[in-house]
Amino acid sequence: MKKVKFIYNPFSGEGIVTKNLDTIIEKYQAKGYTIIPFRISEEQNLADAFLDLDNSYHHILGAGGDGTINQIINLMKVKQLDIPLAILPVGTANDFAKFIEMPSNIGEACDKILAGNIHEIDLGKANDKYFINVFSFGVFTDVSQKTPTHLKNILGKLAYYLNGIKELPSLRKLNIKVVADDFFYEGNALIFFTFNGKTAGNINISYKSEINDGLLDVIILKGENLRLALLSFFEFFRSEHLEKPKDIIHFKSNNFTVEYSDPTIKSDIDGETGPISPIHITCVERGLKLIF
Repeated sequence: MKKVKFIYNPFSGEGIVTKNLDTIIEKYQAKGYTIIPFRISEEQNLADAFLDLDNSYHHILGAGGDGTINQIINLMKVKQLDIPLAILPVGTANDFAKFIEMPSNIGEACDKILAGNIHEIDLGKANDKYFINVFSFGVFTDVSQKTPTHLKNILGKLAYYLNGIKELPSLRKLNIKVVADDFFYEGNALIFFTFNGKTAGNINISYKSEINDGLLDVIILKGENLRLALLSFFEFFRSEHLEKPKDIIHFKSNNFTVEYSDPTIKSDIDGETGPISPIHITCVERGLKLIF
């Protein structure tokens, strides 16, 4: 039987994966796979899941939110594992899993994976950290980090909308510099995104991006004019901002550098803490084998 390493976070999505363990094992065994589980916990470092992992495994089945999947991918790269990854979306946002149309129902997701194909997709890389969905900093990152998990679970993207309104009085412009081969920008920014996927917090921000074009999509909300910036901010929720770019820059690149001078600014990479400025961002073309 073919071996599959099953790495799961029992606390993601209010423990949904633990309620469906028998379903997962049943479906995989029926297709001739042997599930070898690893439960993420405070006592067991995620890196321990990779102690026996090598290229003899057919694939890794990762069950968790965007942050868990990000950690798995980065450990795969550190260990130079060239095996496919499959994603069971059991976190809060599950942005990238929704991008590849992975069902939220565990049984249906397993069926899709087991009947799926192996695709070679792009990855982003910010300094030495990989990301499958998005790298960001600015007000959206602050809003995401300040939005309580229970609100995200109950209200979805409306939670970000409500919390975003609360943060508007304290909007702070950042001074940034972005340098690419065919692009240069130096000036203000309220929000900075680099997407491989399309959504952040289930908001369809980078709806023109592709995961196999060898390019990342960069979206900057400039904030030069507060009224225009606020209009653009709200248009994120209507997915009209790239058609009506009042105060927005959008370009594609596979290699660029971004800098900002404020040392208190935190960046975010698929829900995990990102690197600090200066940040060199590249697209790793076909950097990951993904089953869907």
